[in-house]
Amino acid sequence: MTEVNVWPGADAYRQSYADGCIQLEVADGVGVIRFNRPEKHNAMSVEMWEGFGYALKHAAGLSFLRVLVLVGAGEKAFVSGADISQFERSRSTPEQRAATAARTSAWRELLPAFPHPTIACIRGYCLGGGLALAMSVHIRLAAESSQFGIPAARLSIGYPFNSVRTLVSLVGPSWARMLLYSGMRIGSEEAERIGLINRRHAEATLWQETLNLARSIADNAPLSVATARLAVDNVLRDPDDRDIDSVAQMVERCANSEDFQEGRRAFMEKRAPSFTGR
Repeated sequence: MTEVNVWPGADAYRQSYADGCIQLEVADGVGVIRFNRPEKHNAMSVEMWEGFGYALKHAAGLSFLRVLVLVGAGEKAFVSGADISQFERSRSTPEQRAATAARTSAWRELLPAFPHPTIACIRGYCLGGGLALAMSVHIRLAAESSQFGIPAARLSIGYPFNSVRTLVSLVGPSWARMLLYSGMRIGSEEAERIGLINRRHAEATLWQETLNLARSIADNAPLSVATARLAVDNVLRDPDDRDIDSVAQMVERCANSEDFQEGRRAFMEKRAPSFTGR
């Protein structure tokens, strides 16, 4: 099943980039960026990588967005990697590689630094640069039929340090070596077992399960979620680079917030809270 909208009413806000191959839509605090090139298994062209950066920058500035979902169009792929057919004209010389990097690399900083929780909804192939992209989000949900791999060694491509570091943090050095050295593919069951994905679902329920999770995050107190995000990010940094004071300040901000009072009142009144982020 191919989804078009987040849910009824998703057309309240939409933008597209890279001639429609990157689509952004938002409804009720949940944003979706869709990689929309299903006829090529959502292989990322230079224009798509560039458009993805613009979409992330745009989404980060939306005050009404609370969580962002990344998903591939169609049933066969999340993102199957970079568009290899462009390599001859985009990566053959140092000059071409530098020019391509200048156009395509913005997402590498924007996605890990995105100001709200991020979720990857993975169906089908999630390979190479597509896996690097998925690993850069906070939570990964996948269909049981999904396949994961890093074929860089089969193409004489060096996988970037930041992506290798993220891979090691998720699966450990032994499995990182196995995947990088061999170029092998693994299924969703093994990906879940080694920690590459958080949870797998049946194909028919994956999208709804993703939306349910996104909705539950969007409904929670934004300051509390932001504090958790900041704390986890600091745990993952080198000890000398951690900013523990900023986490303590966010904890104190939560305690002094209107949302804290609202959460307490809602609990006592046995109703759902209405959080505003203040």
